[in-house]
Amino acid sequence: MTKTFDKFLVLLGVMGVLVVVMAIVAMATRPTTAVVAAADTPSTEAAAHSPAGTEQIVAHITLTEWGIEGNLTVPPGPVTFEIHNAGTVVHNFEIDGIGVSPDISSGDIVTWDVGELTPGTYEVICAVAGHKEAGMRATLTVEEGAVLTEETSGGHGGHGADADWEAMDEAMMQSILAYPAATEGKGNVPLDFELVDGVKVFELTTEITPWEVEPGRFVDAWTYNGMVPGPMIKVDVGDQVRVILTNKLPAGTDIHWHGISTPFNADGVAPLTQPLVKSGETFVYEFEARRQSVGMYHAHTHGQVAVPNGLFGVFIIGDVPLPAGRTIGGIEVPADLEIAQEIPMVLNDAGVIGFSLNGKSFPATEPYVVTEGDWLLIHYYNEGLQIHPMHQHQFPQLVVAKDGIPLDSPYWADTVNVAPGERYTVLMNPNEVGAWVWHCHILNHVEREEGMFGMVTALIVEEAA
Repeated sequence: MTKTFDKFLVLLGVMGVLVVVMAIVAMATRPTTAVVAAADTPSTEAAAHSPAGTEQIVAHITLTEWGIEGNLTVPPGPVTFEIHNAGTVVHNFEIDGIGVSPDISSGDIVTWDVGELTPGTYEVICAVAGHKEAGMRATLTVEEGAVLTEETSGGHGGHGADADWEAMDEAMMQSILAYPAATEGKGNVPLDFELVDGVKVFELTTEITPWEVEPGRFVDAWTYNGMVPGPMIKVDVGDQVRVILTNKLPAGTDIHWHGISTPFNADGVAPLTQPLVKSGETFVYEFEARRQSVGMYHAHTHGQVAVPNGLFGVFIIGDVPLPAGRTIGGIEVPADLEIAQEIPMVLNDAGVIGFSLNGKSFPATEPYVVTEGDWLLIHYYNEGLQIHPMHQHQFPQLVVAKDGIPLDSPYWADTVNVAPGERYTVLMNPNEVGAWVWHCHILNHVEREEGMFGMVTALIVEEAA
């Protein structure tokens, strides 16, 4: 009797847990509406609330990938924005000088009371990293006599009811046919060194430099040696390394050697391990390249601004051990494996650079031209603020190292998910002729209403002679 009763209590407990879980799931999956006031949101200058007895103005805004639509001309007075996220990822709505709404999940609606708006024009953006650069920016006009219209929201596809699909088709086709497009500047160029008393001496200069991210779009990038990514540094295990940093930025800086073993005084975190390198100053880093590494270097001070805006680079020590002569997942890696190309691919999604591969947005990304049967070694670096599942359309990727550390059990994948700060090293063996697409598989990181952009490149496989 006691055992039966105990089982009954356990069953009741399990049922209770299931009920709670089902309730949580139901709450998480249904659209929600929230009401907030401007004073409750992070802002530098919260708007005043509506005077008593004044009629409230309700303006409708729709957020999509990658646009802001709706009542962008409103009369002055107390305004409440009803903001619908009709996109597929989290967005928000920021009014310059007023504040920013809470983050809004896909499909949800937030009602945001911003208080009294006075006549004038205000820049409005989505403040989520990289979204402004992808096109989510507009102008809000506050003027006497403005008439509001009831707005209809698009669905999760991010389009309105009056979408011009024929024009969107044409824009998509033309954007793809424009590839590859020439732009000024190239990043990841190998950095030369001077050998001084057995020490490899590299020089890096930080400054704000015009950088062409995509055809015709120049931004003020934060650069090492005038390029994004900064120049690639590659040394051998056991090398003595000296890096002379000259800072021409308006702000102080430092360099953190991410994934590289260094002494404490070379870790690059002002003021803990070194003094801040102020504008106009020079600082010297010295360390031994202790072990094989797939690392990167970037600013630590003001990192939330400097790194997304371009202050990052590749640092490789030695060669990653490869599983030559092994059969993995039924696919043989040849014993006489030779690497035809070693490709560092740095991912970004924020700042002035935005969604990009090696500092460029499609159609300005670099195509990789290889010969049928080549073996490639690719290092993915995520210097952005979001995850990026990197997908190659035809050829599986053999993941051989994570953060530069060789894997005991390499594995095959057609999509490799790279989180911020991570590095993945993969082998690829293109064995079929064609121009194969290679891209982040978060699709609104690669396509928008104006066509393809962002984190897309191509692997062009030519026939072997």
